[in-house]
Amino acid sequence: MATTTPTAAPETLVGFYREMALIRAFELRAAEMYAKARIGGYCHLNLGEEATVVGLVAALEPRDYLFTTYREHGFALARGIGAGQVMAELFGKATGCSGGWGGSMHLFDAGLRFMGGYGIVGGQIPLATGAALAIAYRSEAGPAAEAVMCVLGDGATNIGAFHESLNLAAIWHLPVVYAIVNNRLGMGTPVQAASGEPELYKRGCSYRIEGVRVDGNDPVAVREAAAAALAAARAERRPSIVEALCWRLRGHSVVDPARYRTPEEVEEAKRADPLLALRSRLVEAGTLDEDAASDIEALAGQEVDQAVAFAEESPFPDPKTLFDNVYATAVANMAQARPGDPVLGPFTEGR
Repeated sequence: MATTTPTAAPETLVGFYREMALIRAFELRAAEMYAKARIGGYCHLNLGEEATVVGLVAALEPRDYLFTTYREHGFALARGIGAGQVMAELFGKATGCSGGWGGSMHLFDAGLRFMGGYGIVGGQIPLATGAALAIAYRSEAGPAAEAVMCVLGDGATNIGAFHESLNLAAIWHLPVVYAIVNNRLGMGTPVQAASGEPELYKRGCSYRIEGVRVDGNDPVAVREAAAAALAAARAERRPSIVEALCWRLRGHSVVDPARYRTPEEVEEAKRADPLLALRSRLVEAGTLDEDAASDIEALAGQEVDQAVAFAEESPFPDPKTLFDNVYATAVANMAQARPGDPVLGPFTEGR
C-alpha cells in the first residue's frame, strides 16, 4: 500500500467532503428510519466507507458501468441518484429509483449505468464480468469503448464465482476492474481467519491479474488507483484488482450489534473515521475553516431531511403492478394479479 499522500485540487477535496458528508448523513438517517420501521427488509450501511465509495465512483466516466454489493446506498448517491429517490426506494415507495421494487439491496438506474446491488454475496461478479464481455465483443480487437467496475466485499473473494470470473476476465482480456472494499470483516469473520491470502489484491495472481492495495480512508488515493485501473481496462482491455482497506463503523447490517469486535478495534475504527480525517485535512490546509466545514455537514443533513420528507409523502406502488416487469414481453398463460385475488391469481382470459 502506498505510503505517500496523493494530492488533489482544493475544490476537488471540498467536493469529496460534500459527497462524504451527504453519505454519512444519509446512512445515519437510514439507520434511524429502520429503527422506526419506515424501512423493511435488510439494510446495510456504508458508514466508515465513505472515502472508498467516493474515490471509486470519482474514477468512473459516465460511459462506464458500475455493479455493486448490497451495501450500496453511498455508491448510488455518489453516482448521481438523488437522495430522495434512494430514500424512497428504501421506504418501498413508487418514486424510488427502482419504483419501490428493489429496496435497500437493489437500487438501480440504467441511465446512470448504475447496474444495481445484489442480495447474494458475490452475485454481481459474474454479471459484471458478462457486461465486460459484451463490451469486449462490441469492441472486437481494439480498445474498449467503456469499462466495468465491479464492487465486492472482502468475503466475496472466497466464493467460486469470484475465481471463475477472474479466470474468464484474464483469458478473454475483459475491460473490468474488481474493486474490493476490504472493511476487515466478512460479516463477523476477520479476513485473516477466512482467507489463506489476506492481502486480497494478490488473489488475482493465479490468473496473472495485477492488483494494488490502497488506503480506503483517502478518497484521492482510491480515485487515483481506480482511475489507473480503468484506463488500462479501456485502452488495453486488461482486468485488474483494486483493494481499498477501510473500516466499517457499524455492524454488518443495522440489526448487528458487532459484539465480535474488541474495544481496541472499535477505537481504532473511530480514529480512522474518513470524514473526520478529510475535515481535519481541509482545515489544516486552510481550504476550509471550522464554520465552513460545519455548514457543509448541515447542508447534507438538510438534504437528507428533504429526502425523508419526500419518501414519507410518496405513494406505495399500486398492487395491480405486482406482476409488472416479470417478463420483458407478454407470455402466454402468465398468472396475473387482480384486486382481491390470491397472489397467484387466475390466468388472464385469452392467454
